[in-house]
Amino acid sequence: MSGKELTHLDRDGQVLMVDVGGKPDTRRKAVVQSRVRLSSETFSLLRDKALPKGDVLVAAKIAGIMAAKETSRLIPLCHPVPLSFADVRFSLDEHNCCIMVEAEARTNSSTGVEMEALVAAQVACLTIYDMCKAVQKDIVIDQCRLIHKSGGRSGTYDTP
Repeated sequence: MSGKELTHLDRDGQVLMVDVGGKPDTRRKAVVQSRVRLSSETFSLLRDKALPKGDVLVAAKIAGIMAAKETSRLIPLCHPVPLSFADVRFSLDEHNCCIMVEAEARTNSSTGVEMEALVAAQVACLTIYDMCKAVQKDIVIDQCRLIHKSGGRSGTYDTP
């Protein structure tokens, strides 16, 4: 198969779940980053754990991990993957009033965990949005991207 063929379509153009049954299990890892941009006022409230709904980052971490475990229920052609590890980490960029969200997923499986890391990052961002929306309506979630993947036939990928 060339790198330009879509694996989720059969030769008639119909969607299908890719058969990964013949692929060997390998150690796989994916890391995704995303960003939530806040006003300086909202950022200060989040940093100081003073928002009306409580500690935003604790809730967002739990939500992201839970989401990683539910990915195959949300993405129609995604395989259920036995996760060996899932985590969501945050770094606060005070100068730009941003929260950088980093989600990581790992497995020993015949298929990758990019979707699990992507879903974890986005649900963590959405949880931040949900917990901050009472004080700010124009929150921006952006720059969601895969920054690392390893394992499997295609090998290691790191964002340049």
